[in-house]
Amino acid sequence: MIAVVIPYFQRNAGILRKALASIAAQQPTSMPVHVIVVDDASPMPAQAEVAAAALPQAIGVKVILQPNGGPGAARNTGLDAVPSGTRYVAFLDSDDEWSPDHLARAVAALEHGYDFYFADLYQLNQSVGAFARAGRIHPDDHPRLPTLYDGLHAYKGDMFDQILRGNVVGTPTVVYRWDRFAALRFRIEFTTAGEDYLFWMSLVTQGARVAFSSQIETTCGKGVNVFAGSGWGTEGHLLRVHQEIRFRHAIRQSFTLDKTQRKHVSKDLQRLRLAFVRDILHRFRHGKGFADGLLAQHMKADPLTFGASLWFLLLILTGR
Repeated sequence: MIAVVIPYFQRNAGILRKALASIAAQQPTSMPVHVIVVDDASPMPAQAEVAAAALPQAIGVKVILQPNGGPGAARNTGLDAVPSGTRYVAFLDSDDEWSPDHLARAVAALEHGYDFYFADLYQLNQSVGAFARAGRIHPDDHPRLPTLYDGLHAYKGDMFDQILRGNVVGTPTVVYRWDRFAALRFRIEFTTAGEDYLFWMSLVTQGARVAFSSQIETTCGKGVNVFAGSGWGTEGHLLRVHQEIRFRHAIRQSFTLDKTQRKHVSKDLQRLRLAFVRDILHRFRHGKGFADGLLAQHMKADPLTFGASLWFLLLILTGR
């Protein structure tokens, strides 16, 4: 069986229906599909959306209700409910849609002995694929898999380092081998930064072999997006930078890094500390408040941000 886990929190009707329709349109595979929708206290209830989707009887659907905990917590709830006999788990966000051959292509790649699959995608409001836009992965550098489908590749290189320096894995394109990694869960403390990266890093450090598709297999749609709602000047920006910093510390604590990787993480931390101080100044200048307890939490998580704040302020004031 393939289990599809969908974390769900939306304010408008019809969004989840499109995601479910893209599942219903999947080309047949050798395995049945079971969908798990986790309603994360959504203002627009999932049950009505599922009923309106009219999925074929061959696709099983389960809706789970839970208090709001964010996408990682919702995915974990879905993983806890994966049925026995499941071989692969796929992730799909409730505002995204798959190409009709996504699962068939994933199964074709994974059945060649791979454990972790991802594909190119159109990010929100884009008409150029994420691979080309970021320039972080070049499919021709990776061996093609001998399948009936074009554009399937075995990843060649250090996938951990790839994720660390320039992640290329889009969550709604991922399919992985459940029967080998059933114990793995998302780190829910990183709501807006890093929870999915840590999951992929854990997969590859536990020995997952990686395959990918250079074909666009997911189109991201417009819905409630935690990350997109935390850009500069928003209420969520400072929290996102705080979690980005904690995420870098989690990498240091959870994985063995070589010298160049440690240097890369340290450079990221310096950049993020500067961003944190800039945001604090912005809030003071514009009379904006702070989330309750956030500064105290940050002091505990990364005291160097405040220890170096005078130096950062000098950089900001001198325009460097």
